[in-house]
Amino acid sequence: MVDAAALTGNWTLDPAHSRLGFSARHAMVTKVRGNFDSFEGTAYTDATNPGNSHVEVTIQADSINTNNEARDQHLRTNDFLEIEKYPTVTFKSTGVEKLDDEHVRITGDLTIKATTKQVSIDFEFGGVAQDPFGNTRMGFEGSTSINRQDYGVAFNAALETGGVLVSDNVNIDIEISAIKVPDAE
Repeated sequence: MVDAAALTGNWTLDPAHSRLGFSARHAMVTKVRGNFDSFEGTAYTDATNPGNSHVEVTIQADSINTNNEARDQHLRTNDFLEIEKYPTVTFKSTGVEKLDDEHVRITGDLTIKATTKQVSIDFEFGGVAQDPFGNTRMGFEGSTSINRQDYGVAFNAALETGGVLVSDNVNIDIEISAIKVPDAE
């Protein structure tokens, strides 16, 4: 069991050791996976009263990366993320609930293209460790799914064989490494 004091405090997400990923079905036969390469976030965790915890994340929409530059450019257009008008995607928690000793549910407002919807993400606690540079690190992994139509991301094309080019359902996979902010002295 991890000491509550080690878990309680302010944290900064470490983008170099974290991943904000997604996947969606393409042409009804496979999944396209990608991630956002540029994001920042902060959190406050309260191990004794998880309801006092909160998280905020800002993602640079133009950092979308599916390992296919032509597709990424299309995803940045008005057909999808419309990054000229909406340069960021944001998440701000509205509640944190401890499910058991290894799991929490974070509920919050996800904003894409100026549309805000509430989502819940279940996370598994990965542990706390001291890294070689003296930082206290905490890890979590979680996932959820959203309907992209709910956020005005509506582009699609019908397939001759039935179905559509891009699924409405988008799976979101999150792997977080956060560094504890030292207490001010």
